[in-house]
Amino acid sequence: MDLQQLKDEIPGFLKDVRLNINVLSEPGELTRSQLAVVNLACAYSLKNPSLLDALHNEFSPEIDDALLEGARTAAALMAMNNIYYRFVHLVSKPEYQTLPAKLRMNAIGKPGIDAVDFELASLAVSALNGCGMCIDAHVYALEKAGVNNIAIQQAVRIAAVLNSVAAVL
Repeated sequence: MDLQQLKDEIPGFLKDVRLNINVLSEPGELTRSQLAVVNLACAYSLKNPSLLDALHNEFSPEIDDALLEGARTAAALMAMNNIYYRFVHLVSKPEYQTLPAKLRMNAIGKPGIDAVDFELASLAVSALNGCGMCIDAHVYALEKAGVNNIAIQQAVRIAAVLNSVAAVL
């Protein structure tokens, strides 16, 4: 399956969803490698085989073992962190913010891919999972690394479109 076949699977009454699929691979502020890792991390997070297949085909020239591992790592660690830190953020008892998380996340420090690429993927997955604390932390890290607002927005737009596509497939 490729992105065109993915578009063809979307019902006609959801024209906006079909049109937004172009966001997934459009050049902009992100490199092709960054587009690949952001898309794949989100697709792994959404657990949608059709999305994964189409995105693997779309980005096959950019995909290597390190990129796949980075995308899977971002999806897996954010699945854990987003739940925990969303709880800490939303619980009404402030003492939970003072407790150590005691969650292993060594891969965040050494993700096996470029740190900015990993942060972009982690941001996109955190947006999917709705964790404000994690979103803030990733945006801060990206801005500190010199990434501009348009690139940050592009990563989150990809997450939004993939979430929409996954909802209708």
